[in-house]
Amino acid sequence: MLFTDSAFIGITPVSGSKSFAYAALDRDSNPIALADGEMGEVTAYVAGQDSAVVAVNAPAGVNRGLVREMTKTKMLTPYQLSRTDLRLAEHELRERRIIVTKTPASVELCPAWMQAGFGLYRKMGRMGFEKYPEKGSKLQVLETNSHACYCVMAGQVPLARLSLEGRLQRQIILYEHGLGMRDPMDFFEEITRYKIVKGIWPIELLYLPEQLDALVAAYIAWLTVHKPDGTFMIGDAKEGMVLLPGRELKEKY
Repeated sequence: MLFTDSAFIGITPVSGSKSFAYAALDRDSNPIALADGEMGEVTAYVAGQDSAVVAVNAPAGVNRGLVREMTKTKMLTPYQLSRTDLRLAEHELRERRIIVTKTPASVELCPAWMQAGFGLYRKMGRMGFEKYPEKGSKLQVLETNSHACYCVMAGQVPLARLSLEGRLQRQIILYEHGLGMRDPMDFFEEITRYKIVKGIWPIELLYLPEQLDALVAAYIAWLTVHKPDGTFMIGDAKEGMVLLPGRELKEKY
């Protein structure tokens, strides 16, 4: 497998822009980088690593009609047909109440953040990254889904990612899984009646939603080397396999 001094990097496209957020962990799962930037800045950071596993929180490709093929023999209404326009991995998640974005069958129909992800995968391929798992490769890239990761790690669908409580919940999940960061419960030690009355909240102690997405992706990359038995894949290789933490999906979330 890879050397244990690899960098473990998580990257997520930022919705509504052409930028990305990225995070990197060291061998002890301590954050060593947390930033955002355009594709050139992100890939420049990645290119500076001699050995790296990169987990991207974005689809690796469009859907190839596998789910629609599965339902070919069924008499479906137009509405039901529209629900089959997604990748197999997304179908598996949504069947378990993990609601993720559906990937269309053509690039042109994909939202901008998804197209940015496709571009990132292409760029990393040109940089010499190989699809995980590639035994002996020092540069590997894989797909994950940050929302699904948090669902699996929490054992349920977490609170809204943009909300204060959702951010705090995700940060606690990461802390409990061993990421080297300040205890998120310190947030409450900074709260007083006076501060609440004045509308003063210690928001600076919480990571932004896109940073939390990048951090959990970096954690997935870290698991591939340090706890490979603690991950599993869903989906189909034709459309892109999605790596998640744990052993398997529960029946419902």
